[in-house]
Amino acid sequence: MDNKPHILLIDGMAVLFRSFFATSAMGHFFPNADGVPTNGVQGFGRHALTAASIFNPTHIAVCWDMSAHTFRNDLFDGYKANRPEPAPELLPQFDMTRDLSELIGWKNYGIKGMEADDLIGSLVCEWEGKADITIVTGDKDLLQLLRPGVKIAFMKKAIMFMIFMMNSVLSKNMKFLHIASSR
Repeated sequence: MDNKPHILLIDGMAVLFRSFFATSAMGHFFPNADGVPTNGVQGFGRHALTAASIFNPTHIAVCWDMSAHTFRNDLFDGYKANRPEPAPELLPQFDMTRDLSELIGWKNYGIKGMEADDLIGSLVCEWEGKADITIVTGDKDLLQLLRPGVKIAFMKKAIMFMIFMMNSVLSKNMKFLHIASSR
């Protein structure tokens, strides 16, 4: 029996943005009693809790971008230069979502000048071989982290995940497995 921990790494930014835009495109922001939009927070909670119930990890960490300017901006002048600013309805939801994650009991990671992807990559390197890791994201850039013991769970519509994992026998082949939550 394998007694390795199973770490679920959640790309907080990817999950929050996907959750926000899933309903905001139709003008649905689900304001709270104070009129503050919560659609991204609610979607994040649904996706993250569903992932936790599907993958049954021993540990959960949520990684966040902590600033718009990162070390990549210093390396490449035009890095994300064409990316628009976040919608004003999304802005208050960044802190609200981190707070929700913390209230649930999950560990939040964020370092100014680094993106969530960088933190996820660092955690994968730190825990490689010592833990099984599942990464929940919508960012295909994280496919480069695939290796034995690391799975990528891509978010799809309706709280469904597409899992990419390395085949332990033929490491260059990928297996695809769809896992959908029961409603």
